[in-house]
Amino acid sequence: MRHAGTQTLETDRLFLRQLLPEDAEQMYTNWASDPEVTRFLRWEPHKNALETAGLLAAWATLYPNPDYYQWAIVEKASGQMFGSISIFNALLGDPAQKALWPQQDCTDGIWEAGYCIGKHWWNHGFATEALKAAVNYWFENTDGGWLTCCHAKENPASGRVMEKAGFVYHHNTVYHKFDGTPVECRSYLLTRKAFETA
Repeated sequence: MRHAGTQTLETDRLFLRQLLPEDAEQMYTNWASDPEVTRFLRWEPHKNALETAGLLAAWATLYPNPDYYQWAIVEKASGQMFGSISIFNALLGDPAQKALWPQQDCTDGIWEAGYCIGKHWWNHGFATEALKAAVNYWFENTDGGWLTCCHAKENPASGRVMEKAGFVYHHNTVYHKFDGTPVECRSYLLTRKAFETA
């Protein structure tokens, strides 16, 4: 499969760029420390900016890989970095995922988009704008045939973001937080054909 890696993207209101170790303070303050933001995510809120810095240092080593996609979301108007968005191979973490997509070719994996933004930036269309940019980049710069997204069943606002970006509901499933807690969620699908005919 052809990959393009994490390149800088620009939308009307946002820059999407690589996350850097020096972003730790903004990431910790703007979203990673907030239990409201991480409520439906696999990971717990960060305890301090040092924890955030350690994570960013680990991510920095992955950026040379052409199949690594992880962007900071930066608001042009304020210069504030207020979230992140990624596209990752969900099949690597859970081989059982393959059975949930019987009509799709899983040869190159199951590539899933995920995002997280600080609550101060909620309800302004930023998540949709960032997701659309990542989706466009994916289909224009790789030869992947489809993308997925999923959200916790208790977080329907995230589902509306996915639908605005062209994703269509596919099935219910369960994912597990890193501590093993199960979370009911809804999975969405966007095929290359649907993307190109939208």
